[in-house]
Amino acid sequence: RARFVGKNGACNVAHKNIREQGRFLQDVFTTLVDLKWPHTLLIFTMSFLCSWLLFGMVWWLIAFAHGDLDHSTRLQRDPAEGAAGSAAGFVPCVTSIHSFTSAFLFSIEVQVTIGFGGRMVTEECPAAILVLIVQNIVGLVINAIMLGCIFMKTSQAHRRAETLIFSKHAVIALREGRLCFMLRVGDLRKSMIISATIRMQVVKKTASLEGEVVPLNQIDIQMENPVGGNSIFLVSPLIVYHVIDKNSPLYDISPTNLHHHEDLEIIVILEGVVETTGITTQARTSYLADEILWGQRFVPIVAEEDGRYSVDYSKFGNTVKVPTPSCTARQLEEDKSIM
Repeated sequence: RARFVGKNGACNVAHKNIREQGRFLQDVFTTLVDLKWPHTLLIFTMSFLCSWLLFGMVWWLIAFAHGDLDHSTRLQRDPAEGAAGSAAGFVPCVTSIHSFTSAFLFSIEVQVTIGFGGRMVTEECPAAILVLIVQNIVGLVINAIMLGCIFMKTSQAHRRAETLIFSKHAVIALREGRLCFMLRVGDLRKSMIISATIRMQVVKKTASLEGEVVPLNQIDIQMENPVGGNSIFLVSPLIVYHVIDKNSPLYDISPTNLHHHEDLEIIVILEGVVETTGITTQARTSYLADEILWGQRFVPIVAEEDGRYSVDYSKFGNTVKVPTPSCTARQLEEDKSIM
């Protein structure tokens, strides 16, 4: 059976035959952030290059319409006419523009405010002043969008989730006389995850009484941790667990039939706010039936050394066998009630 959620938290879902593709363009910023880096860098480059070419063409047309190109060409052919031309009172819209190349260079200087000083707008053409204002506004908008997009891609929440780790295997063993599904979660960074919460879902194929088949039925189940509730203080690795009671989807699972539940997948979701950035992050993982170890328990990894607590992450996923009944939680409760 294919995973619904991978061990690294990626959702194994392919979206096909989407007819309303235009909806993605209604949220351009999110679409740009979601793109892969090569596509984002290509759009980043093309947005500036196209705007420079567009306004370079506009500046060339303004110079052509005003006759600046003819006057500049004449001065280049006969530099001695420069003084005569100036004396005649000819003032170009933009100085030192004599070809499309020079108009393109002037467009770059305007938009990125390089200001080499060889070309400048004069008071001769109001249209040129208007284009100068428009290009500066367009350049600021492009800068804001693209730089914001780059910033969001480099500070995406899933980057912080890479340092939130889960044990490779989950275990089922007794805790306080009850069968519990347990896993270990930890944070590799010293910066805290604020208001961290953890929840769990069972995803499996089910059928209703009316015969409707739900291929990915998601069932929320309650998880507990040493401090109670779903909120956790993730300053050191914690073992969070789910008590297998009569409300649990695992109530009728035993070690003999555990691996026969090929459609069983348990998804664990950890959410919280990154202390340093204030961005909400989410880390996910999943456990299939063959990744659940019956009758084992996680070994301790926190010890006190030299007045402080030390965490040995080399033992993060290590387990040890412990005495555990080879029966379902239902049978265990029935035996207790008989006794």
